[in-house]
Amino acid sequence: MPVEQNKALLVRLLEEVVVGGDFELMDQLLAPDFVDHSRSQAGGFETFRKEIQTLHTAFPDMTLKILHLLAEGDTVVAHLESEGTHHGSFQGIRATGRKISLPSITIVRIANGRVAERWNVFDRYVYLQQLGVIPDG
Repeated sequence: MPVEQNKALLVRLLEEVVVGGDFELMDQLLAPDFVDHSRSQAGGFETFRKEIQTLHTAFPDMTLKILHLLAEGDTVVAHLESEGTHHGSFQGIRATGRKISLPSITIVRIANGRVAERWNVFDRYVYLQQLGVIPDG
């Protein structure tokens, strides 16, 4: 696929699935053997679905801004800024009502017109500070 189509695929995944919550669309956008390398232990399709559902419960007003979008060959990289208010339990932290703003980098590999692999990196320290779990400084 041309790089512009690969970029568009990642944008759809981010905007329509991650932010929009269209979980049925995941079947079209993710490869059947999709692997998410973003956790300490890689997960697959269902692990990613549960992660996104948890995000929607914890941060129901979540928004996402794409700051940079780069592609070469079958790889697309997005520099993102996510915002949301912590209204539900997330990673063992009960709702704080705090608004967070979190930069992240998402990298995907495209194969046969679908996202085959994903890596997502964000600064957990910043996110825990914003939730008030650890002190600023």
